[in-house]
Order: sequence, then structure tokens, then C-alpha cells
Amino acid sequence: MTSKVEYLGDLRTQNTHLSSGDSYRTDAPTDNHGKGEAFSPTDTVATALGNCILTTLGIKLGAEDLQLVGATVDITKTMAAHPRRISKIDALVHFPKDYDQKTKRILEHTARHCPVINSLHPDIELNISFTYKN
Repeated sequence: MTSKVEYLGDLRTQNTHLSSGDSYRTDAPTDNHGKGEAFSPTDTVATALGNCILTTLGIKLGAEDLQLVGATVDITKTMAAHPRRISKIDALVHFPKDYDQKTKRILEHTARHCPVINSLHPDIELNISFTYKN
């Protein structure tokens, strides 16, 4: 098993990663009967995209002996109503430094092919863009 999810009541769950014991809670969003006091389940899906992009880039940059510390991803999730689902995820990747054009192409290709992207439904519109600090 990978994880255990426990329903806590009031539209909240406790999620535990079994091999590490690390955990987090989710809460239904305010627009769907919840209090919005934690990530919603769909927030975790959208946020997983940012996690995956940075993790995959970290692996790639480590192999290239480059540094990624300080990189961030801004995630914006858009929901559709019928059926209720994620319709769009915008991800803006901020790199802490500038790179040459060849490295940028490698980084952007790597980011656009992370495992989460390959796992999302093809009807979800994905917009991934990049900024580089000068």
C-alpha cells in the first residue's frame, strides 16, 4: 500500500503516507459544502503537477550538475460544473536563475513530460509557462 485515507467527518480526510508516516488533511472547498480550511482533493491533484514538475526537474538538473533550489511553481486550478471536475490547470514555473537556450529547452521539455502530466485526463487544459531570473 502507498497511503491510507481516513474520513474525519465534516467533509475532511486525514491522509498518511505509509512508508514515511508523513500526513496531511483535506477539506471540501467552500463552494462545495466545505470550510476550505485545507487543500481540497482537487487542489491536491493540481498541486501534484507542481510537485512533479519540480521533482522531475531536480532529477534532471542533478544529472546535469545544475542547481534548482529556490525554484517555485504557481498553480491555478479551474473547475467545471457539469460534471464537477478540474477543467484547467495553469502552472507558472519560476527558475531562480537564467540558463542558456539549450538548457532552457531541456528544462522545459522535462517539465512538460513529468509523470503527473502523463497521468492527467486529456480533457484537462494544461498551460505551463516559465520565467527565468536574470
